[in-house]
Amino acid sequence: MKGRKILILGGARSGKSRFALQLGEKIPGKKAFLATCPPSDPEMKERIAQHQRERGASWVAVEAFSHLEEEIRKREGEWDLLLIDCLTLWLSNWMMKELKEGEIREKIAGLKKAIQQSAAHVLMVSNEVGMGVVPSSSMGRDFRDLQGFLNQEIAAIADEVYLTAAGIPIRIKPV
Repeated sequence: MKGRKILILGGARSGKSRFALQLGEKIPGKKAFLATCPPSDPEMKERIAQHQRERGASWVAVEAFSHLEEEIRKREGEWDLLLIDCLTLWLSNWMMKELKEGEIREKIAGLKKAIQQSAAHVLMVSNEVGMGVVPSSSMGRDFRDLQGFLNQEIAAIADEVYLTAAGIPIRIKPV
């Protein structure tokens, strides 16, 4: 039996990661936290350390900055739960490598397939970026558009989708 696939969306500091962690704590078995944020500066390193303290010893952290699909496939059968935090940074990491849109869409398709095929429960955190102003730069608009596409693709395969606002999760799928 395949595990449940749950997508948690929200804006910056909306409580989406905390909610994902709370959901994950309720699922028994071995837990892996797939981190997509590279420790790029002292402030980010402190944020990562704080997240690690919040998770505790029951979680194993795996760095998956770009190669998330491969990490999911490589760990098949090893973990009962995978928590991906977050898809937005994963996408950003690929965009910073200056891939073409078609190449990034292929990466998204590969990730989607790996998630679908995984027997583990998969919790996925992602930013909802389509509710703000239109970005002023071309790269910003490209990122917003690809993030919207990524969220739609993952929501389509998710068993449940939540939107968080002010620390409150709102279930939007199934309705």
